[in-house]
Amino acid sequence: MQTAFFTIFGEVLFDNFPDGSRILGGAPFNVAWHLQALGRPALFVSRVGEDDAGREILAAMQSTGMTRSAMQIDATHPTGSVAVSITDGQPSYRILDQQAYDYIEAKAFHHAPKQGLLYHGSLALRNPVSRQTLLDMQQNWSGLVFLDVNLRAPWWQADEVLGWIAGADWLKLNDDELELLLPDQQSIDTKMRLLQQTYHLKGVVLTRGSQGALALNSSGELFSIAPEGHIEIVDTVGAGDAFASVLLLGIAENWPMPVMLKRAQDFASALVGQRGATVADPAFYQGFIEAWR
Repeated sequence: MQTAFFTIFGEVLFDNFPDGSRILGGAPFNVAWHLQALGRPALFVSRVGEDDAGREILAAMQSTGMTRSAMQIDATHPTGSVAVSITDGQPSYRILDQQAYDYIEAKAFHHAPKQGLLYHGSLALRNPVSRQTLLDMQQNWSGLVFLDVNLRAPWWQADEVLGWIAGADWLKLNDDELELLLPDQQSIDTKMRLLQQTYHLKGVVLTRGSQGALALNSSGELFSIAPEGHIEIVDTVGAGDAFASVLLLGIAENWPMPVMLKRAQDFASALVGQRGATVADPAFYQGFIEAWR
């Protein structure tokens, strides 16, 4: 597989936990990190501040072999930061405004690929600068586009998110986000089919936390997966990003939908046994690499 088959666009930040610890995060960064660790390097397109946190992120990328060629340094705006609080095992987030990732400039794409699989979330599109940069890239993109919805109050508007879905080929969101976008009494699978048919999506994947996930393939066939056995949960931050990273692998490798869902669920179930959304230990990934060969 070509090194730049995956292009990942969006935020990188530090999740700051109540105990004073902080861990690298941001859904697009987490996805790029997992792909790198699983042996499928991605071009990660983002922006960090000219500060200690930004330097720490660049050093972490270098230490794991992630390419930094599409990373930008911002002398005005700080590296992204989020305060995470945990209530009944579920994370909530306080996301600061005017962060470096809000100002990703179009120059990042002068030498970027124009095909392959383009992943982006929704948070980094809250600011006109980064939003326009992604739109410019999509206009010249000849491959698939994967949208990973991350609705973080107050940084989203339903009509804008639906517009981004219209520009995607694959859509991933969770059950809460589906309810926020389509707040009516229809069943979950009816809402999924409505999104697929309205926006001509090749695939729709809905994650449901401890209940697993549902997915529609290009034929509109519905699949489901649930976690196996008892799962020891340290925290659930980044579980959806772990799930998404394996979906990307499956799309690229043409895995059948049941295989893709099973592998994504297994990987996400293992991730929630770790603190934070990324894992520095290569051994964590090695078992999955060997099992999926």
